[in-house]
Amino acid sequence: MPAGLAALLVGLQPLLTAAFAGPLLGERLTKRQWLGLLFGLVGISLVLGSKLEFGTSLFAGFGVGALLCVMAALVGISLGTLYQKRFCTSMPLLSGAVIQYIAAGILLGAGALLFEERHIQWSMTFVLTLGWLVLVLSIAAILLLMALIKKGEASRVASLFYLVPPVTALQAWWLFDERLPLLGLAGMVIAITGVVMVVRKPRPAAA
Repeated sequence: MPAGLAALLVGLQPLLTAAFAGPLLGERLTKRQWLGLLFGLVGISLVLGSKLEFGTSLFAGFGVGALLCVMAALVGISLGTLYQKRFCTSMPLLSGAVIQYIAAGILLGAGALLFEERHIQWSMTFVLTLGWLVLVLSIAAILLLMALIKKGEASRVASLFYLVPPVTALQAWWLFDERLPLLGLAGMVIAITGVVMVVRKPRPAAA
């Protein structure tokens, strides 16, 4: 499956989380927040639009298995956010992260033993990439996400995922000289506007 299409499908996560946050967590979103979630989805669609090949070939080249895997990722991260908010807000962040990584490590380690070659070609690029994935993405980012879930509403936290495609596009433009079309820039503005509409707390009613 093309990376742009996979990112767009997983980009439905804030909407899915918000839809279930009401019945599961008792969160109620205002009309402005729902509109902000839709704005965010439109924004990332525009940002990712240049990476999608619209037409008959859009869904060519991959099977049902790829689609099921992406949808499983979408449901997993949405339910994980809701579960974390519902049952784990009192859990210490560091010890909680260690427990979750041990559980995930056992599962993925078993998969690696069964299906991978377990051969590593060591290089400086590999070490730096691995360090970034472990220290920044797997530890710092997840701890930050858990802290945000602990302090805020799940739907508001989920809306921040709309910022991932715009930030990624900016990094690709800066680091790799990738093209940043005008439509993508407009999508960034729309996505950021949508996130602000969701996370901004309503003004208290005048007495």
